[in-house]
Amino acid sequence: MADMNPKKHPMPTQDPAVRAHNFEEVAMGYPEETALAEAARCLNCKNMPCVAGCPVNVHIPAFIEKLRAGDFEGAYQIISESSSLPAVCGRVCPQETQCEAKCVRGIKGEPVGIGRLERFVADWHNAHAAAAPEKPRPNGHRVAVVGSGPSGLTCAGDLARLGYAVTVFEALHTAGGVLVYGIPEFRLPKAIVRQEVENLRALGVEIDTNIVIGKTLTVDELFEQGFEAVFIGSGAGLPNFMGIPGESLKGVYSANEFLTRSNLMKAYREDPATPIMKGGRVAVVGGGNVAMDAARTALRLGAEQVSIVYRRSLEELPARKEEVEHAMEEGIEFKLLNNPVEVLGYQNPDDPRDPKNGFVTGMRCIRMELGEPDERGRRRPVPIPGSEFTLPVDTVVMAIGTSPNPLIKSTTAGLEVNRWGGIVVEESTGATSRKGVYAGGDAVTGAATVISAMGAGKAAAKAIDAALQEA
Repeated sequence: MADMNPKKHPMPTQDPAVRAHNFEEVAMGYPEETALAEAARCLNCKNMPCVAGCPVNVHIPAFIEKLRAGDFEGAYQIISESSSLPAVCGRVCPQETQCEAKCVRGIKGEPVGIGRLERFVADWHNAHAAAAPEKPRPNGHRVAVVGSGPSGLTCAGDLARLGYAVTVFEALHTAGGVLVYGIPEFRLPKAIVRQEVENLRALGVEIDTNIVIGKTLTVDELFEQGFEAVFIGSGAGLPNFMGIPGESLKGVYSANEFLTRSNLMKAYREDPATPIMKGGRVAVVGGGNVAMDAARTALRLGAEQVSIVYRRSLEELPARKEEVEHAMEEGIEFKLLNNPVEVLGYQNPDDPRDPKNGFVTGMRCIRMELGEPDERGRRRPVPIPGSEFTLPVDTVVMAIGTSPNPLIKSTTAGLEVNRWGGIVVEESTGATSRKGVYAGGDAVTGAATVISAMGAGKAAAKAIDAALQEA
């Protein structure tokens, strides 16, 4: 009999006043007693609507049933049949709009905390698993995967389990893609990502770092080396800017650069090899998860004041509700219905050699109001004439999205891309216009969620397997 408590069990978290000054994980995870109690809320529905809401189709009722019976390893094995990154997904997936949005318990109360239970199971496995997974028998086929982000790792993991010899080519010096350079430690500890990567290596996946496909090697050269298929999961690492005056001033960062310097290059250290501007007043432009990550990182780096500047209202913020709530608890200000029109900087015309020349001193903004809905149904923000004001800031972080890097498309003949630079694919398979080349994740869609990228990697792995087994 299910526990009919209408509320999900709360997630223990660090105190906001404490966590705002450290990079330790904010959400502390369910203890075993709480995980068992939350699992008892699952109705084990026969039609399993939650599974349909998961982009990688984890058999959610089955793993929760194992968890409820105390078989934590059995629960992990069920999850890992569908997901190569369960400890990651349990932390960063927007379950509230996916599996939990379909949960029957959510009709008259709160849905089952599916993501929290997935995290518990994955963390338990990583803490207790003694033996490495058994390597599948090789099937004699070789596949190259470009990029070690969520889509690439998922594609690699699924193919490795089928016996393929998979090599992942990563441009950076560390595997993990956006999971290591884009998501802060306090949301996704890098030790978790390393563990998930090691789990794939144990299956036989090879990972070559510091290899830039399109420069070090081309896609054509990968085929020449004997790879029979190539999956492109190179992400969307090209930052977008607003095109307003002053964006070239010192102290203006893209969110990609800001977060990479902190997350991957450890710029928060006392004497970092890669510096970052710390302290002062910081404005982050944008309202998505990346904007929340950048703002909360700036706070932990020692900023005196951090503001989110977003042109719509709180109801239209695209970031996860949990991330917005955490940011507010930590003291980040939300300057909503405002839009930047110019970044202002210090200039000393009497001494052009003044080292302060070119540094940010403020941001001119205009107040907005919501007008008629746009093509996606969101009310379009409209400037209010005469409402301009200056926001005093020392650092500006632009978190308004990213685009796919053009390097691979410019060096690969026959690869069709759309007007935004995304690789054009067949939706169900990830097949591109170039025979034997598949793609998925942000390289196709532009910046999106980790789990949607994983779904694309999984679909491509299935299609690659079908194509190579027929050949």
